[in-house]
Parts: sequence; C-alpha cells; structure tokens
Amino acid sequence: MVERRVTVGWAEGLHARPASIFVRAATASGVPVTIAKPDGTPVNAASMLAVLGLGAQGAEEIVLASEADGAEAALDRLAKLLAEGLEELPETV
Repeated sequence: MVERRVTVGWAEGLHARPASIFVRAATASGVPVTIAKPDGTPVNAASMLAVLGLGAQGAEEIVLASEADGAEAALDRLAKLLAEGLEELPETV
C-alpha cells in the first residue's frame, strides 16, 4: 500500500470546483485511488459524491492511498494537485 498525506491547498477545501478538479485528475490517473481523513474510512477518489462527502476543509490533512502498479507516480501527481490547490494538473508533473 502506497500512501501520501497531504494538506488541502484550496482555501475552500474539497468542495464543488476543487472536488471536480481532483476527481477528474484521479480518474485520469488510471490507478484506483482512495482518499480519506486521517483515521477515517477511505472512499473512491474518482467519485464526486464520495469526495464531497468527506467534507475536507482547506488546510486539513487527507490521506491518498493505492495498491496498484504505478501508484507512486499517480499519488505524487494527485498530492501536488491537492497541496498546491491547482486549477488543473500540468502534464509535466
């Protein structure tokens, strides 16, 4: 299991637009990824409803995890997106 602990960089947290950006990136990664609050139940990072249901706030820590091949690179890219509050994930990340 590969994990990344990340502080949410969007001031508004994972709500509406930021959640949509994150879910699109998680889906595009091609790797099954879960997202959770520390000590919380992991949910599918590619599910908009699941991500919104976390209620993750800005500056709150979350945990990304995956057991799939290619998880290291995928989680690094998603962690960067979350930590920096990017509008989209650059192709070169």
